[in-house]
Amino acid sequence: MRDHRHGENAPHEHPDVWTGRATNRVQWLLALVGAACMALGIELAVDSAWTSGIAPLVMAVVGCIAAGLLVLFGTLAFVHVALRVDEEHLEVRCGHIGVPRRRIPLSHVVGATYTSNVTPRHWGGWGYRWRPEMGTAVVVRRGEGVVLELWDGHTFTITVDDAEAAVRVIKERLGRTKPGAPAH
Repeated sequence: MRDHRHGENAPHEHPDVWTGRATNRVQWLLALVGAACMALGIELAVDSAWTSGIAPLVMAVVGCIAAGLLVLFGTLAFVHVALRVDEEHLEVRCGHIGVPRRRIPLSHVVGATYTSNVTPRHWGGWGYRWRPEMGTAVVVRRGEGVVLELWDGHTFTITVDDAEAAVRVIKERLGRTKPGAPAH
C-alpha cells in the first residue's frame, strides 16, 4: 500500500503523500481462536440439554462469546498498521476499520529516526502501547520502525515496512515546516 515503488524517486524527491504499512499474519491465527470461542458459545447455547441448570450454561455461553469477541476484535484491530505522511500531517491507522487512529501535525514533530529492531516484547506486546520510560508505540510485528520525537518531549514509535524511506520523507517535510506548536 504505497504510492511509490522503492527507489523510484530521486533521493530528495518524494510524492505528495507517502504511505506504508506493516502486517502481522500471525494475528490472523489469534482471530481464528476468537472465532472458535464464539462458535463454542453458540454451540453450547444451541445444542445443550439444559439439564445442569440455566445459570452455569448462561455463564458458559456468555463467557465463551465474550472471550471470543474480545480476542477476535482485539486482534483484528492490530493485524496491520498504516502510516500516511502528507505535506502537513502524519496519520497512523490500525486494523481494517482504522481505529485506533492518531493524526500528528508535522509542526508537532521535532525529528524522526529509523530503528531496525522494534519488538513486541520490548513494548509489552502487540497493539497500541504506552510505557512511561519509552513513550507510545503502535507495534504489529517485529522489525523496522520509525521513532518520532515530538515537540512536547514524548516519542511515538510505529512499526512500518520501508521505515528508512518514511524517515527520509518526514525529515524532508520537517525542513519545510516550522517546528514548535502551541501548547494544548
